[in-house]
Amino acid sequence: MRVLHLVLAPRLSGAEVLAKDLAIDQSAEGMAVCVASLLPVHAEFLPLQDELQRHGVQCWFPSRRRRLTGKLWNLFFTVRRFKPDVIFAHATIPSFYARALPLRVPVVYVMHSATNDFERPLFRRVEHILSGRARVVISVSQQGMTDYVQAIGPHPAMTVVPNGVDLGRFAFTDGAGHSGRAPQVVQIGRYASVKNQLLTVRAFGQVLEQVADARLVLYGVVEDPEYQRTVIGLVQELGIAHRVVVAGPRTDVASVLSESNVFVMPSRSEAHSVAFLEALASGIPIVASRIPSFAFANGFPGVQLVDTDDVPCYADAVVAALGQARAQRSLAGLTLRDTAARYRAIAHQVSSHLAVPAR
Repeated sequence: MRVLHLVLAPRLSGAEVLAKDLAIDQSAEGMAVCVASLLPVHAEFLPLQDELQRHGVQCWFPSRRRRLTGKLWNLFFTVRRFKPDVIFAHATIPSFYARALPLRVPVVYVMHSATNDFERPLFRRVEHILSGRARVVISVSQQGMTDYVQAIGPHPAMTVVPNGVDLGRFAFTDGAGHSGRAPQVVQIGRYASVKNQLLTVRAFGQVLEQVADARLVLYGVVEDPEYQRTVIGLVQELGIAHRVVVAGPRTDVASVLSESNVFVMPSRSEAHSVAFLEALASGIPIVASRIPSFAFANGFPGVQLVDTDDVPCYADAVVAALGQARAQRSLAGLTLRDTAARYRAIAHQVSSHLAVPAR
């Protein structure tokens, strides 16, 4: 079987990292696999590109940005050249391009977005036109499926496949508690208002009133440069620049989690966050927003789901977490192995023209 994973841009974000992990799993199962994109590769993704190629996965990324027609032509050429039996189009825009082409190969649309894409009238109109061209629609969360049905209507083959975490990389460790370093709070996520780094900075300013030697590190893809500049400006305005690092993405997330004492995620919305799963697997104490996507972790040891819009409440939860030890958590059903098995099954089903039952 030949499988093509299509992403918008190869970058260190949840959808792209999951596509990378799925491609490596499928290659290990004897499939011919290619990861392609509509936009050029980000520099920080290059080590992951090397990893893909070491595992026998082909990487076809454009060398420069192209206009709409150029993207369509490049994708058409990629499909004609690789001859996939199935295309997994990760996220809404890549799925539009894959389904707009006159191709006979089945397209599986994977909804990864942290927000409801179909609140945008243009996206709703395009999806109404192209919905029937998706052999299967995968949502990484039940909320995503609900949003789709309410905006577009039911799809005949729609299923929820939660993201999974690689327990081989993100294993429980209690090393940070014995490191002798200053206590460290970390947030990992792209710089965009939905991720609420500004709330974290405001709360951390209050944390320092109780834990004077604490430090905050922010890592993520710079999706919105203006928003990142606003975050930096707030750090400077609060006079805490000596305790805060505002940085770009990191490839060694497992190391970052092992070196940190608290993981925070005050997102306004999420689909099924890979970063949140990675933090759960590592055992690090977690403070996150009280949103539906995180509700499954309510009651897990060392996890506080709070109203992060209430900055004093958020700060108090972080201070409490700084006093907690790491905890081992069961993630049965949420491992990369579980997720990869579902994607392999769907690939076999659609390439054999079998229906996938809705869930």
